[in-house]
Amino acid sequence: MVDMSSHVRRLVLASASPRRRELLAQAGFVFDVIPAHIPEEPRPGEDPVAYVTRLAREKATAVFAGEGTERQGTGNREQGTGTCGAADGAHAHGGIVVLGADTTVTLDGHILEKPRDAEDAARMLRMLSGRTHRVITGVAVVDAKGSEVAAEVTAVRFVTLSDDEIAEYVATGEPMDKAGAYGIQGRAAKWIPRVEGCYFNVVGLPLALVTSMLESRRL
Repeated sequence: MVDMSSHVRRLVLASASPRRRELLAQAGFVFDVIPAHIPEEPRPGEDPVAYVTRLAREKATAVFAGEGTERQGTGNREQGTGTCGAADGAHAHGGIVVLGADTTVTLDGHILEKPRDAEDAARMLRMLSGRTHRVITGVAVVDAKGSEVAAEVTAVRFVTLSDDEIAEYVATGEPMDKAGAYGIQGRAAKWIPRVEGCYFNVVGLPLALVTSMLESRRL
């Protein structure tokens, strides 16, 4: 169990993603959740790595500055809900460490975010069909000493999908809250014969990278 509290540090995940929450808990971290809601749109000419690392930093910085939204119970430290002010005591003593992350899918230089609707999800899946795309997660860690950002890139290969397969998958609703309109940990797994790089990155949080960054902040 990686318990930041043993170092008088409180780890806060600046994300509402249940997948990131599950992965961080799976890795043994004890943490609170304070989602950060910031605009998630790429700037003109911004490349995918710069985009996700910027968003990750903005999320972590917003929560560290006390601008996060209502805290959610994680089951790892305490149940129930509270305001972001619950972390103010640790913050005032420099004892808060905030982790921010953002994941996107790219193909041919195009950033594929979460689909707007079913038609947009089908469009994305047609683009990915029979191709290899990249999944990029930006990670940021912010504490009283400053911030650190990094990115993980994983290549994912899709088999060729039929229109019926795409329609059936979109109808399940699974693609609608996921970058690139699919979840590797869900029904789309049967269409992915090869992953080159960190699998957990595709799910939403590169655990080895995150662990390295967080442990360096405990020193």
